[in-house]
Amino acid sequence: MTAKHEPADSRPQSDEAQAAPTPAADSPAADAAAPADAPATNEVGGQPDAAAQSQQDDLQARLAAAEARIAEFEDQLLRARAETENVRRRSQEEVAKARKFSIESFAESLVPVRDSLEAALAQKEQTLEALREGVEVTLRQLTAAFERNALKAVEPAPGDKFDPHLHQAISTVPAEFPANTVAQTLQKGYLIADRVLRPALVTVSSGPAAEQPPSGQPQ
Repeated sequence: MTAKHEPADSRPQSDEAQAAPTPAADSPAADAAAPADAPATNEVGGQPDAAAQSQQDDLQARLAAAEARIAEFEDQLLRARAETENVRRRSQEEVAKARKFSIESFAESLVPVRDSLEAALAQKEQTLEALREGVEVTLRQLTAAFERNALKAVEPAPGDKFDPHLHQAISTVPAEFPANTVAQTLQKGYLIADRVLRPALVTVSSGPAAEQPPSGQPQ
């Protein structure tokens, strides 16, 4: 009789009998097996945070510096505005004073002239010579007052070139002087500084009479 062979045990093996899988490279076991000097994950991951924080600190420092500069410029602007306003106010006051007291010096120079005229009129009996002498003294006082206040006479001599800026011609007459020159001064003119106060009244020469064309002929 043939012996019966028992079939092989087909039951699954136990967990202990199964071979242990090879640990993955990124598993905790692999980390434990890694060298001790390898950087930790949390430390490597923390580097970007430190760089961002440093950049943020730098931006904040720049912002604070910019705000400080703005505050400084605003203070300078306010000071400049205040100084400009003070200068404008002082200028207005000086202009007002100049307008009010512009003739003070001239008026002070004329007071002695008035005193002399009043003194001359107060003399009841005086000779013609004494009267003339008093008038001459008064005229000298008036001339000195004109000179102190830059008031100059314009009195062109006959033959001087006619200047329309300083002279006012009232007629043109034949004269021994060249054409377009002053023939005669009828009234003095005056300048105050370099400004014409009154032009001199003059007659203008049209040339010698011999050069005049005969009557009825075109000139």
